[in-house]
Amino acid sequence: MAEKCKSNRQRIGCFSSAVIQALGLDIKPGTPIYIADTNIEHMKASHPADFEKYGSDISSIIANPDYVGKNIADESIEFTKEYYLNGDFVKVAVRVSLHNTYYARSMYILNPNRVKNFIAKGTLIKLDKTR
Repeated sequence: MAEKCKSNRQRIGCFSSAVIQALGLDIKPGTPIYIADTNIEHMKASHPADFEKYGSDISSIIANPDYVGKNIADESIEFTKEYYLNGDFVKVAVRVSLHNTYYARSMYILNPNRVKNFIAKGTLIKLDKTR
């Protein structure tokens, strides 16, 4: 019997027209975003406290980010949510696989000063939620 090669994946969101327009992406609105067991394990291993605090919010961050950006270094699309109550900026990075499927690859709390610098430089764009 063949071993199961693919890890379980689930759809956790999709790209909105507002995100696509803000970043000039060449994809269709509604393009799905997935998360797989390996992605979750990576997040838990790399940023365990951040994942414990915000891991259950990944779908919500993708659906309703305050800021979006493109990371030129690794071609990831960044969804960032500001949690006003505790001052955290939480980033979910989504990357496309070799099979042209988008996966949430990492999630962690950003340094607020870096966020302000990214906004000032224009690498993080405030999402216009009226579109």
